[in-house]
Amino acid sequence: MKTLIFALLGILATGFSGVHAKQLQEADIRSSIIGRTIYLAAPMGGEFPLNYRPSGDVDGNGKALGLGKFIKPTDTGRWWIEANRLCQQFKVWYDGKQMCFELSENGPDKVKWIRDNGDTGIARIGN
Repeated sequence: MKTLIFALLGILATGFSGVHAKQLQEADIRSSIIGRTIYLAAPMGGEFPLNYRPSGDVDGNGKALGLGKFIKPTDTGRWWIEANRLCQQFKVWYDGKQMCFELSENGPDKVKWIRDNGDTGIARIGN
């Protein structure tokens, strides 16, 4: 069950268009992602919001998806940019392990992400 929950948080949307999209560079990540809420599409419906704050903090809330039945529904951590990848480390989620994501354009206000372990997904960029 724990694996399923981490799959929801890590994979969340497994769309791949096959089209080579522009990979976001550090400046793109700062202007498109930082200071905004990113909504990860959940495979069973709904969206999982992550807030990338200018202070370097990131927080998420999975209450609307019912994650509280399985894991801590909210968590906070830190984000940074390393080698044109958005990296993050939560306090509890993912056992506190750091992870990095390569981001590419995927249509208006959407990005495709590839996690350093090979998982992929789509996220909507909100305000």
